[in-house]
Amino acid sequence: MKTKAAVLYEYGKPLVIEELELSPPREQEVLVKNMAAGLCHTDLSVVNGVIRMPPLPCIPGHEGAGIVQEVGPGVTKVKPGDHVILMWVPVCGGCYYCLHDQPYLCEQKDKTRSGTMLDGTFRLQKGDLKIHSMLGVGCFSEFNVVSEKSIVPINNDFPFEVAALVGCGVITGVGAVLNKAKVKPGSSVAVIGVGGVGLNVIQGALLANATKIIAIDILDRKLELARSFGASHALNSSREDPYKKIMEITENRGVDYSFEAIGKAETTLLAYNLLRRGGSLVIMGVAEMEAKLNLPLYEIPLLEKNILGCNYGSGDPRLDLLMLLDLYKAGRIRLDELITKRYSLDEINIGFQELEAGQNIRGMIIFSGKG
Repeated sequence: MKTKAAVLYEYGKPLVIEELELSPPREQEVLVKNMAAGLCHTDLSVVNGVIRMPPLPCIPGHEGAGIVQEVGPGVTKVKPGDHVILMWVPVCGGCYYCLHDQPYLCEQKDKTRSGTMLDGTFRLQKGDLKIHSMLGVGCFSEFNVVSEKSIVPINNDFPFEVAALVGCGVITGVGAVLNKAKVKPGSSVAVIGVGGVGLNVIQGALLANATKIIAIDILDRKLELARSFGASHALNSSREDPYKKIMEITENRGVDYSFEAIGKAETTLLAYNLLRRGGSLVIMGVAEMEAKLNLPLYEIPLLEKNILGCNYGSGDPRLDLLMLLDLYKAGRIRLDELITKRYSLDEINIGFQELEAGQNIRGMIIFSGKG
């Protein structure tokens, strides 16, 4: 069948909107009509070549939701007509990490990072040219074929754009607080970078009953939004020293937890320095692949500062995605307000330009048709 997709042929160049050939689903695979796909900063990093993965040419996009059109042999999880969230980390349920309560590190991810299906083959091509699919879901395409291990079925009453959003930015931010840091009630929290992930760290901190939630950014409009999402303090680091201000706020101790949601060495070092003794830094931002962090190592044992990485919310996405939708339905987290602009697939390059300019918290590609 034919599908219209946004293809990256060269890093730093605009995506090419064109028609591709899509092969039908094979064993334990599912054909999905994408209905909504978020423009995440990680996608921008792939387009710009900051993250050179998967190989080119590829279809970026990893935050999506849609409708099952067809299932391959052996599929038991879904049927045609079901609504699903795409997971950019497949969960096999049987590898070492899945069996040790770390499904977010599933070994199948090693295969999808290469841009192929789990069996190492391709479903998308242009003539004889094979097209890679980002993290096995490449959702900047009207249709795609994904592994059954890369989808979570959801109730049909959730808006697709909300379901897509939950699939990366929300699960990462909230999960970093609840699953990785395990923030305690009454704690102090600093969030560096209050975009799509950072705002969800704030929402997670509210769920955890943190009392001091300090948002740090260089854009006033983002800080205003952070305030509206529940931040108790908002610091513009281009005008004031966040270290000095946070020491004032925390009686010269530092925060219990800091979260880095940008992916730069200098902001990660700042997040580390903001910690009190015994505090924990959680790193979610994906840095350039060559970036290094220079830390005073003696402090880590003597001051017991903890440095933690967080991938995909560090939980079980099969359960956490559904939990987050339930929290949204109950009014416990806000998702509609995170979506600042909607685009057609043809407008995707405009969306990335506006994301790079800091104009969007989360832009959303809305696909035409009812599926």
